[in-house]
Amino acid sequence: MWYYEKKLQYPVKVSECNPRLAKYLIEQYGGADGELSAALRYLNQRYTIPDKVVGLLNDIGTEEFAHLEMIATMIYKLTKDATPEQLVEAGLGPHFVNHDHALYYQNAAGSPWTATYIQAKGDPIADLYEDIAAEEKARATYQWIIDISDDPWINDSLKFLREREIVHSQRFHEAVEILKEERDRKKVF
Repeated sequence: MWYYEKKLQYPVKVSECNPRLAKYLIEQYGGADGELSAALRYLNQRYTIPDKVVGLLNDIGTEEFAHLEMIATMIYKLTKDATPEQLVEAGLGPHFVNHDHALYYQNAAGSPWTATYIQAKGDPIADLYEDIAAEEKARATYQWIIDISDDPWINDSLKFLREREIVHSQRFHEAVEILKEERDRKKVF
């Protein structure tokens, strides 16, 4: 189903070890509006979406896994050389005690990822509006992380991800219009 190319969708570089920034990025790793939630939401919803737009959910859901890989790489690079003291100072002490430097699906506040973050109503238009909202919330979160980040290389990658959220939102809007047109077409039997 997928072809895995052993490189990131967009390059990820970091200026220096920065566990504080990594803590904020964890929101996009395991938070409600993060990349894992998006990927699972779209790949789950595709089973009850009309054929006219099913490919869109498959494509974007797959791309979200590539984004998850980028976020994981950022977090790893920002923390791999951090001392336990630096992690504690950044608010990652409980994470370190439970997981050392390993990544774990949780939000920036430390709450573990949960399936309640994803939605699937079964109504294609309702689900697509949920997807639009998810993309816009992810876009906003990326912007807020950029606003507090002082790492130009990380910001470059985050700007790429933010722009992809905008494109996904636009594509979901197009899918809604396709389904509304189909729904409103007169049916003659």
